[in-house]
Amino acid sequence: MPIDDTRVLQPVRIAVLTVSDTRTAADDRSGDTLVERLESAGHVLADRAIVADDTDHIVARLHGWIDDPDIDCILTTGGTGVTGRDVTPEALARVWDKEIPGFGELFRWLSYQTIGTSTIQSRATAGVARGTYIFALPGSTGAVKDGWDGILRDQLDSRHRPCNFVELMPRLTER
Repeated sequence: MPIDDTRVLQPVRIAVLTVSDTRTAADDRSGDTLVERLESAGHVLADRAIVADDTDHIVARLHGWIDDPDIDCILTTGGTGVTGRDVTPEALARVWDKEIPGFGELFRWLSYQTIGTSTIQSRATAGVARGTYIFALPGSTGAVKDGWDGILRDQLDSRHRPCNFVELMPRLTER
């Protein structure tokens, strides 16, 4: 999709949350991939954390970032599968005001091009909570690349046409 070079990029302040029982800062490749891509695109890493696959822990971290005026968007990686410990979508559902169902649908369509029918195991999802975007991606680096390169890079670029998520930010909390 086209980038309108007559417009100036508005950097988005993004927090990255890795959901995992086993990853540490030393081996969080999917989180590292997101940070590298968002910074390369001209955005700001506002914060970063790793939390266990526990709904209450995820919700607590999300609430803290949602209430932080210096964070516009949260990207999560991990916990979107179908096993018993995969609870990221349930945690997001506890905090968001509105779901963005098209995100998960488009993610799975893009992922299908790479991994075929295995994409059906992903519950990638997105929503808006009190004016903050939240996007949940699977925990593999390939999935993070698919989500960022195929959707988020353009939708978080204020120059993207015909429309993008950034231009809606001032109106997310209107009633």
